[in-house]
Amino acid sequence: MSEIMYVQGDATAPHGKGVKVIAHVCNDLGGWGKGFVLALSRRWPEPEAAYRRWHRERAGNDFALGATQLVQVSPYIWVANMVGQRGMRRGGKGVPVRYEAIDTALGAVADRAVHLGASVHMPRIGCGLAGGTWDRVEPLIERRLLSRGIAVTVYDYA
Repeated sequence: MSEIMYVQGDATAPHGKGVKVIAHVCNDLGGWGKGFVLALSRRWPEPEAAYRRWHRERAGNDFALGATQLVQVSPYIWVANMVGQRGMRRGGKGVPVRYEAIDTALGAVADRAVHLGASVHMPRIGCGLAGGTWDRVEPLIERRLLSRGIAVTVYDYA
C-alpha cells in the first residue's frame, strides 16, 4: 500500500498528470462560505452552485451526511463535495465533524476515482472548521483510498 504524499501548497491547484479529484468536506445545512470552499469558489463557480442546488432540492435526492457529489470543473479535474459535518458551529454538542460520514463519502470518492483512473487531492479534510483531528481522518483515507491503489496528495496551505 502506498503512502499519502504531503505537500505545501494549494489543493485547488493539484500536482501531477492525469485526472484528479479534489475532495473536501461540506456541512449538512447548505452553508458555503468559510474555509476551503472559499478557495474552491475563487477558482471555479460550479462546485458551489451544484452544492447549493443539491441542498435546495434535497427532498428529491441523496443529500445527507455521508453523501458525495462530484462536479467536473475542467477536462481533467473533478471536485468531490462530501457531506461530512453536521451543522457549522462547535458547542455543547461537540465539534461538527462526523467521521463515519467522511468514511462513507471517501468510499464513494474511491469508487469514482477508480472509474476515472484519477488521483485524489485534498486539504486536511474535516480538520479545519469542522473541528476534527488528523489522527482520526488519516486512517479513513488509508483504508478507503490507499488500500485500493489510489494516489492521494494532502496539501498544507503555505
